[in-house]
Amino acid sequence: MAAGGFAAVRSAMTAPPTVRWALAQSGLVPVDGQALLAHALGRDRAWLIAHAGDVLPSEDADRFFALARRRREGEPVAYLTGWREFWGLRLAVDPSVLIPRPETETLVEMALARLSSDRVPSVLDLGTGSGAIALAVAHERPLARVVASDRSQAALEVARANAQRLGIANIAFVSGDWYDALPPRTATRFDLIASNPPYVAAGDVHLREGDLRFEPIGALAAGADGLDALRVIVAGAPARLAMGGWLVVEHGYDQSDPVQRLFAEAGLADIASARDLAGIPRVVAGRRP
Repeated sequence: MAAGGFAAVRSAMTAPPTVRWALAQSGLVPVDGQALLAHALGRDRAWLIAHAGDVLPSEDADRFFALARRRREGEPVAYLTGWREFWGLRLAVDPSVLIPRPETETLVEMALARLSSDRVPSVLDLGTGSGAIALAVAHERPLARVVASDRSQAALEVARANAQRLGIANIAFVSGDWYDALPPRTATRFDLIASNPPYVAAGDVHLREGDLRFEPIGALAAGADGLDALRVIVAGAPARLAMGGWLVVEHGYDQSDPVQRLFAEAGLADIASARDLAGIPRVVAGRRP
């Protein structure tokens, strides 16, 4: 529906708009339409189904169709609603942070499998963004001491607010670029380092398509081959890992082999790869021997 189209259609209607009608007229796929209408109404999707025939107040319908127009123009649903669920946690997001994605839960699974639940492990999350990985690990391993870093102050503000709202206290946030966020002479060695760094090639056409157009480019692209950030993270890991500690990173769909080579060149052992739910190689892990 074109901008302003709803007002014109409504003026010609003989019956007031209903929930069902608004969704049908939104021009959105059902999952997006339902998410945005639920947000506009302050309800959940179950309520929409149960109240499909309910009449929408005009101000609620106007608010929904304004959101629907922005979604048709490409803005991500998560930025329009301000929320995204990740690992069962409801995270606030805004355009200063990458939108957490289901494939990153593969990284969390791989990390948790390498962290005992009855110890007090130290964990570092590099490039935390919204805090998704760090908060998921801290939530599942309440004895862990988690440090989350990011060079973006705006991202750290989002992550800190998420931790506070979720009541997750076993996490500290530090500012800086990758390992530069840590004190230079700190004696801390981590049992696990995790990262979902930028890994898209700078010239990739997908950066100009879909939701990616609205996400922070610094959280997406990393050099001509997309591996610049991963090179820094992998090469610096052995000096920051405890003996037997693990590095776990996310990477692009076609980067598993080169990332595994980076792990081997850094002297990491027991290198393993994991696929996401779509069957795409997504995560590599390796241990400091």
